[in-house]
Amino acid sequence: MTNFDSVMLHEFLNGKYRITTAVEITEDNLKYLYTPGVAQVAQQCADDPKRTFLYTRRKHAVAVISDGSAVLGLGNIGPYGALPVMEGKAILFKEFGDLDAFPICLKTQNVDEIVSIVKNLEPSFGGINLEDISAPRCFEILERLNEEMNIPVFHDDQQGTAVVVIAALLNALKLAGKNIEDVRIVVNGIGAAGYNIVKLLIEFGAKSVIACDINGILNEKTGLHKYHLEIAKLTNSGNISGSLRDALKGTDVFIGVSKGNILNGDDVKLMTRDPIVFALANPIPEVPPEVAYENGAFIVATGRSDYPNQVNNLLAFPGIMRAAVEKQRKIDKALLIKAIEALANFKAPERFSILPKPTDKRVHMEIYNSLISI
Repeated sequence: MTNFDSVMLHEFLNGKYRITTAVEITEDNLKYLYTPGVAQVAQQCADDPKRTFLYTRRKHAVAVISDGSAVLGLGNIGPYGALPVMEGKAILFKEFGDLDAFPICLKTQNVDEIVSIVKNLEPSFGGINLEDISAPRCFEILERLNEEMNIPVFHDDQQGTAVVVIAALLNALKLAGKNIEDVRIVVNGIGAAGYNIVKLLIEFGAKSVIACDINGILNEKTGLHKYHLEIAKLTNSGNISGSLRDALKGTDVFIGVSKGNILNGDDVKLMTRDPIVFALANPIPEVPPEVAYENGAFIVATGRSDYPNQVNNLLAFPGIMRAAVEKQRKIDKALLIKAIEALANFKAPERFSILPKPTDKRVHMEIYNSLISI
């Protein structure tokens, strides 16, 4: 489908989803669904707000929140540009998680204002999904909302992407006959996704992780903000410096969540024999998969659907959010680890199929079922 076809389709649809009623409205039931009967339900919800999860749609409703500051590969295009993307996210929640999702695009990029607005939406929703908010602001927003709200808050670009990347890596390592605690891993791009990828790698036992960003290997001097410094302390206790190319020498795994075309075949050759290359920048990978394979890569993954081994956060967020909203459980480290394990174990990996297809509804139910019990 060309971009022009996409524009025509959006114009034809005039919005990608509709709100429908749960029952047919008749003269007989209107008095129960609305006035006067609803007054009794309203009073019970006022007396005990938890009853809204029994009497209203809160148990299956989430808000998809964006300020439009980091939209897909388009960058800071603002809330109006974010709206069609958030609508797309909403239909994915419905299709694969059976959640009613509402896109809410905010005309502010001020952290305090975003936190205040989202907190005040709490009575209407069972969960919050943050989307396409730029780093480092997204870290503070997620932290504060998790602390100050009584419903689960999830940032897909941080947590969802990290879950799928780690699951994909575990399966790639199985095929390579390697253990995560024995390999050397370079993560390039310590933004929303990279920050959480590094932390979860360490949770899964990785002993040698090198974090790189625009200024090369992260250390106390190259870190751009406190979250960079946190990662530098976790991964670089010796405070070494160097370029991405320096970091790649002798590395088993490259995970790129940065920008396209920053590696070439010679860079891949710097890595160990049969390296694993996750070039996940969209729409252009850090290195073209064919170039990586030509220069010795064993497994290559991208974020694109037109190459084998797509790493797509769609595999994670529907099942995670549905379980968290139904259980009214905060999305913490234990839950993310359980989701990773469920995804990694869903199918036997193959060299050009390390993960299931994101449109396979069974995988979303598998993640949901694994999380609903904890």
